[in-house]
Parts: sequence; C-alpha cells; structure tokens
Amino acid sequence: MTATQIRPDIRDAGQHGFDPDRLLKLKQAIEADTCRTAYDGAEVLVARGGSVVMHEAIGHTNLAENRKAAIGDIYFIMSLTKQMTVARVLMDIENGKFELTTPVAEIIPEFGIKGKQNITVWHILTHTSGINTEIPFTLPLDKIVDIEAVTAALCNERLLYLPGSLVTYNAITAHAVVSVMVQRLDEKKRPFRRILAEDIFEPLGMTQTALGLPEHLKERLVPIVMRDRTPGLFDAGVIESMNFLITEASELPAGGAVSTVNDVFLFAEMLRKGGEHNGRRILSPASIRTATTNQTGEMTNHLMDYMREMYGWPSFPAYLGLSFFLRGDGVFPSPFGLQTSSGTYGGLGAGSAIFWIDPERDLTFVCLSAGLMEEGKSFLRFQRLSDLAVSAFRE
Repeated sequence: MTATQIRPDIRDAGQHGFDPDRLLKLKQAIEADTCRTAYDGAEVLVARGGSVVMHEAIGHTNLAENRKAAIGDIYFIMSLTKQMTVARVLMDIENGKFELTTPVAEIIPEFGIKGKQNITVWHILTHTSGINTEIPFTLPLDKIVDIEAVTAALCNERLLYLPGSLVTYNAITAHAVVSVMVQRLDEKKRPFRRILAEDIFEPLGMTQTALGLPEHLKERLVPIVMRDRTPGLFDAGVIESMNFLITEASELPAGGAVSTVNDVFLFAEMLRKGGEHNGRRILSPASIRTATTNQTGEMTNHLMDYMREMYGWPSFPAYLGLSFFLRGDGVFPSPFGLQTSSGTYGGLGAGSAIFWIDPERDLTFVCLSAGLMEEGKSFLRFQRLSDLAVSAFRE
C-alpha cells in the first residue's frame, strides 16, 4: 500500500450513506468464495461520490507461493484495457482527427478489402463490425501483443458479417485496429503504449498502470491462473500464456494492461466526474455520455450464445455503448448486479475483473481477482457481489 492510500474503516461507512454491517457482508462473501476455492482472492473497492468507504484485499493472489492478497497488488486487468483504449480513441475524435462515422480504411487503406471497405470507427467500438473476433487465422500466438501484426493479419481476412447487423463481442482484434489508427495519426510517432501512458495514465496519476509489463511493476504482479477449468470462452493454455507473452514492449489494447484497484478507481473517477480528474481534463462530458449510452439497441451479444445454452439463460440485449458495458433494463444475468440503476456502466475483464459506476446513486465499484473463473460463472459471481454493494447503500 502506498503512502497516499489510506485503508478506510468499514465502520465509518455510515458517514457516506452505507450500512456498515451490510457492507461487511460483501467482504464476507468474497472470503467464503475463496474458502470454497471458487477463486483465489480479490481486492475490492467501493466508493460514493469519490469517497472510498471500503477497500479490502482478501484471500491469496499467488497460491503457488502462498502469497496473501495485499492492497496495491498488480493485476492483469484483461478487457478493462478496452475502456482505457477507447478513452484515447475518443480524444482523437474530440481533436477532429476522425469521427465515429469515419471508415477505418481512410486511415488504414490496406484494411479496405474483402468487404471491409465500409466498416467505421463506430462499428469497431460497438462490436458490430463483422470482423473476426478472435486471433486472426494466420497469426502466431506470440504476435497477438503486436498491434501492427494483428492489424496486418486482419487486413487480409474477409468480412464475416454485415457491419451493423449483429453484435459479437470482439475479444482481440478490433481494438488493435483503432489503436493503429491513433498511432498512425500521432504527431510524435509514439508507440501506442506510450500514447496511453502519456495521455491517459500519467495525467490521472495512474502510476501503477501500463500497457504491457514494465520491470518496476513485476514485483507485486498477480500471475494468471485459470482456477476454473470448465470449458468456456477462454482456452486455459492461451490465456495463461499471457504470463509469458506480456512484456514491457507488448501492445494488446484489447486486454494487455496491468494495473491496481486504486488506479482503476482513478480512471473511473475521471469518467464519473465527466472527463476530468486530478486537475486534468481527459474527455468532454459529451463524449462520455455517448460512450456510455446504449448503442446496440435490442440486439443480443452473440458471443454469449454459448453461455445462454450452457446455463439456460434467457435472451437479452447486449447493452453496449462504445465498448462500455451497460446495466440496461430487465431481469437477466448481469455482472453489474440487478439492483444497480439502468444507466450503470463500466468494464469487464476475462473471468477476473470489473468496474462500474452507478450515476444515479453516485456509486463506484472495482474488483480485481486472482484465479480466473469461467466467464458465465464470473458473471454470476460479480452479479452477487455488485448487489451486495448496492444493498449496503441506504439511499
């Protein structure tokens, strides 16, 4: 824990509208999960109006070394990287370099073949582009951390679905493409990892966050372990290979950042406050409203079809903004919980990570965990934990 991080006492949560005894149930639920080996451990933060009322490290973050979870552990944040990448893309839109309606091929001409000519930035960010959602067919696994290699491989692939016709969450490729757009238009010709560091992380004081894995962050790194081996979205061997693939020079803007709970909270604070934090404006309130408004209507997320079949879930809308997940309306499995307001938005990371902001209640929730779960089980885990956090709020 750094000198600037003061661990709050749950007993003081009443000052911010929480019932301390109910808030304690959130900690106890995670403890129970780790005792039954659903996952190894977690670090969780709850805040209201920017004031942290709970920040706890529970269980273990490296069972092989019997290392207990500690405030300030460094986690692979998986697809929470996407929302950070999108924030930088929106900065270019605000600066007039391109628009949501700009075809990708205007910036990356070689992309505009095999039916991909009319794919726009909006299609990419809403997961409605129709391009390959996974590792490109011809790309070696060790090249997924190279955005130019991913983009080059994708350029040679054909369109799979008509742009805008359906939602299929894009796990790997889409955010490499928009990152290359930003990189090619950068006046300083910086690699994308430096663009994120200098334009997003450093201004927000996110000193423990990086795209890739710098040497100075390795000491408290939480290794990726698939604790739950239920066959699902992610192949255990592929996802655990990130322990070796992610280096200081790696660029996987869809899921290759490392961070801490506190730094993710700083990013969430920027969003909650309309694009400004730490005296620095990153985005306009208008951009954040657009990014966190439902862009996909009533369309379902076809990537989740396997989960619906595995667990007997009903069909429900994808509720995606510009790569931000939304709570939406209705009763269906939601990692943001069933008690959060419909406008709640945030991000999810492969069976392990979540943050959300409930603007109606001014609540923020961040949880990073060790020991990855199958994605459907993780959805329900976070649904339960999110509801416990909201239920502790007295309104």
